[in-house]
Amino acid sequence: MRRIGYGAMALTGPGGWGEPPEPRAARDLLRRAIDLGVQLFDTADSYGPEVSEELLAEALHPYPPEVVIATKGGSIREGPWQLHADGRPAHLRATCHSSLRRLRLDRIDLYQLHGFDSAVPLEESVGALAELRAEGKIRHVGLSNATIEQIESARKILPVVSLQNEYNLANRAAQDDVIAYCEREGLAYLPWQPLAKGSLARRHGVLGTVASRHGVTPAQIALAWLLARSEVIVPIPGTLSGEHLEENIRAQALELQADDLAALDAYRLSTFDARSLARRFVPPRLRRVAVSLLRVTHSSRLRH
Repeated sequence: MRRIGYGAMALTGPGGWGEPPEPRAARDLLRRAIDLGVQLFDTADSYGPEVSEELLAEALHPYPPEVVIATKGGSIREGPWQLHADGRPAHLRATCHSSLRRLRLDRIDLYQLHGFDSAVPLEESVGALAELRAEGKIRHVGLSNATIEQIESARKILPVVSLQNEYNLANRAAQDDVIAYCEREGLAYLPWQPLAKGSLARRHGVLGTVASRHGVTPAQIALAWLLARSEVIVPIPGTLSGEHLEENIRAQALELQADDLAALDAYRLSTFDARSLARRFVPPRLRRVAVSLLRVTHSSRLRH
């Protein structure tokens, strides 16, 4: 399988809520991804909610035989950036069947538990997925936002083939042991937010220096770093830009040298996070403008 997939939360409006600005263009982009050789499309029933799965099916069904559709269940989207876990077995069964219908599938290639619900024992949530797998509704099971201990507990109930946690050049130390575990046990590791909400697409610091050295974009370097970090890592960047989609795919051809990796090892992202501030203090309809203004103000202060 090609090692860069497509993260389909990009197929929604801001904060995972509603449709993208131009649904027809989004469908065209998905077909272009197929032409470029993308084989893994990762979505979730809570993206939209339901919007992302529906757009994938509208654009790509019937799916080419080499394409893997991965989706997730076990969370509920109540509004932009508002997501909470629901690991009840009845909920997981219902969402799995709904995903099958929206994706127009008889069996989901990879079904991932979106997160663990503190109100529901792990054994009950994972047990529901084991039943769905035994019924032929799911081919493989993955976990998301899980610790090593949770992975091991789940594997006592059913085989687990993949893990999807947050990981990128700017946010990595906490996952080193988890990635080492996946390497030992043969699990694929799908890092979400591989470009740190777009922060790693900006040309600054050592990331910009390495990108200039190779004549590519910072985002391509950040993705190439993930590919070099471990053979089990399969990045899933999302975008609605055809240009960025092609850049992301071309990152697979980049070969970082030892001095590149040494320089990037020291990379640190500014702790200033405009998007987090906007989510906390700005109404949803004004957040996009607020993020831009916050970034401009912050950059101006740094220069002075």
